[in-house]
Amino acid sequence: MTSDDTVRPGHPRSIETLAALSPEQTEAVLGLLDEAARTDGQQAVSEQGRLQLRGGERAGVSHLLLTADGELVGYAQLEDTDEVEPPAAELVVHPGHRGHGHGRALGSALLAASGKRLRVWAHGGHSAARHLAQVLGLTLFRELRQMRRPLTGFDAPEPVLPEGVTVRAFVPGRDDAAWLAVNAAAFAHHPEQGSLTQRDLDDRKAEPWFDPAGFFLAFRGDELVGFHWTKVHAEEGLGEVYVVGVAPDAQGGGLGKSLTTIGLRHLAGQGLPTAMLYVDADNKAAVSVYERLGFSTHEVDLMYRTET
Repeated sequence: MTSDDTVRPGHPRSIETLAALSPEQTEAVLGLLDEAARTDGQQAVSEQGRLQLRGGERAGVSHLLLTADGELVGYAQLEDTDEVEPPAAELVVHPGHRGHGHGRALGSALLAASGKRLRVWAHGGHSAARHLAQVLGLTLFRELRQMRRPLTGFDAPEPVLPEGVTVRAFVPGRDDAAWLAVNAAAFAHHPEQGSLTQRDLDDRKAEPWFDPAGFFLAFRGDELVGFHWTKVHAEEGLGEVYVVGVAPDAQGGGLGKSLTTIGLRHLAGQGLPTAMLYVDADNKAAVSVYERLGFSTHEVDLMYRTET
């Protein structure tokens, strides 16, 4: 969420809500997101949200296009797929069109569309976004930390796996169903990660960054019990601990830490200078593990929500 809340006259606008975007609309939104990212220093819409711009209609997902004087100047995405939590949203206003109340208009439209049950991400936690959340009557609900550590000279020893566990690379098609099942079980408490579907996995497999050689699966016999999926951000020179998951009945034995180290060794071997990851601030156990591995907080994303 990157925007403002100051209303100024003389800037006629309209908001159109769509279930799917045309290719031309998608490219216009992506261009808007890129312009905002250059100004703000990070994307205002998550990877999942950007993937959902393409590929037609998706259940529970809607797109809000804000135009002023016939030009696209704002975008919001609303996802209502969680059976328990309120709908989640992300929004952005073009940097050259801030200060005209467009963010407040998008926020108000999201509140109306969600029946005033809403969660909104503010990536980077900028002060303008925090103020807009306050104006919309939202309160801070969740803090997601981006943590980083240098990889230059990374010399962690070969990790010791639990007895009977072996690790190999993901094989697209062959391992899809098993991975989806373990991911759902490992992240049953996590509304975004735990709900990934085959379509979501296929979206990521089709991305230029996807590399099965950096997607590590841990097996006990024929049973998948954990994984570490890494990701390379080539332009930024970053290697990401994209997601580490361990099946519930295999947790507590050090497998997650071993898988994390395997992935970091892989990223360091690619010559990447820095590793990054995302972790919820209230997941004290995971934060502690990552801190012991040399990670420290780089920036935070904040989620705000209506009072429930």
